[in-house]
Amino acid sequence: MTDNFIKVADETTPYSTTHFSLPKHYEDSIESILVPHGLIKDRIERMARNIHTEFNSESMIILCILKGGFRFTQDLMDALNSLNRNSGKSIQLGLDFLRLKSYTNESSGEVQIIGGDDLSKLEGKNILIAEDMIDTGKSMQKLLTTLAKYNPKSVKVACLLVKRNKLSSGYRPDHIGFEIPNVWISGYAIDYNEYFRDLNHICVLNDNGKKKYSI
Repeated sequence: MTDNFIKVADETTPYSTTHFSLPKHYEDSIESILVPHGLIKDRIERMARNIHTEFNSESMIILCILKGGFRFTQDLMDALNSLNRNSGKSIQLGLDFLRLKSYTNESSGEVQIIGGDDLSKLEGKNILIAEDMIDTGKSMQKLLTTLAKYNPKSVKVACLLVKRNKLSSGYRPDHIGFEIPNVWISGYAIDYNEYFRDLNHICVLNDNGKKKYSI
């Protein structure tokens, strides 16, 4: 069976920056474009269809993991709402935002959550976590452990990018947009030192960009 994601192979030749429009302030910092914005949008539309089909007209709360997940969440909700208007069933959507503190409790296997409403409101609800990228998967596993304390009805994870990382815990989200090489990327709200969030494409930084925005 074909895996339900787009695999960007290690040997894939990335797109040249000369083929797409970039903000002028980043033109000297981008080596190549790994995933163009149009492909991101189209892939999210298909992910939304899969998610919409999976839920049996039940409501769900989307938990957006900030900051990198906000554009993915916005486009995913837009696609889900389009399906709500134009298909035979409709799923009521709620939304909340979470930030995860870098420090995690190793003894409990949980992660510290910053922001968000009272998480006890998640009891008995269907939850869809929207994350920008899974690197090793360890933080997401700890978040799932933490959320389980609030007794939601179900928890699914939709992630735009999953890196092929040798240090991966083996965790795989329920819905994946793209599986990508273990390269240094930014764009589409994924930052490098809070820069590049305003870049539409997912791009590979060059050495100048890494140095220029290192502080």
